[in-house]
Amino acid sequence: MPAPTPDPRLPTPAVRILGIDPGSRLAGYGVIETRAGRSYCVSQGVIRLVDEAMPQRLLLLFRQLAALIRTHQPQEVAIEQVFVRNNATSALTLGQARGAAICAVAEAGLPLHEYAPARIKLAIAGTGRAEKSQIQKMVKILLNLPAVPTSDAADALACALCHAHSRTLKHHAERIRMGVHE
Repeated sequence: MPAPTPDPRLPTPAVRILGIDPGSRLAGYGVIETRAGRSYCVSQGVIRLVDEAMPQRLLLLFRQLAALIRTHQPQEVAIEQVFVRNNATSALTLGQARGAAICAVAEAGLPLHEYAPARIKLAIAGTGRAEKSQIQKMVKILLNLPAVPTSDAADALACALCHAHSRTLKHHAERIRMGVHE
């Protein structure tokens, strides 16, 4: 079920977004709330799946994300797309983890938004080639966190922030298209 379209005559509405950095051994998650032009971290962390066989890891990922969705009640979800460099086997394994995550989102009936890694990096660090450490530092700054998050949690928070920025831009563009000015 798609999210209702916000009234462009009103300021950008508050929204809670779950960001997911899928992985077959470690999966990052981050929940942010965006309101009045600012984003705040609600929760972040890593789901550890390393000691199980692949079917059990996928089931555990599905169940953990479903529990996070029930606990934090996000209205929208953003997930990182698969990036294929040289290793097709790794890409397929990552695709399976994404599938488990997507099923948890679909079961909850939430709208899902997918972003390429380079787009997320560009939105957060100003360059699509940013290093992991740059993303971690920028996420800390943008969310006013007390410490730099782990790389997996930072990637998930960055994905959520990318979506928050994207939806704000869409809302402002719609306001301009309709002739609504501040």
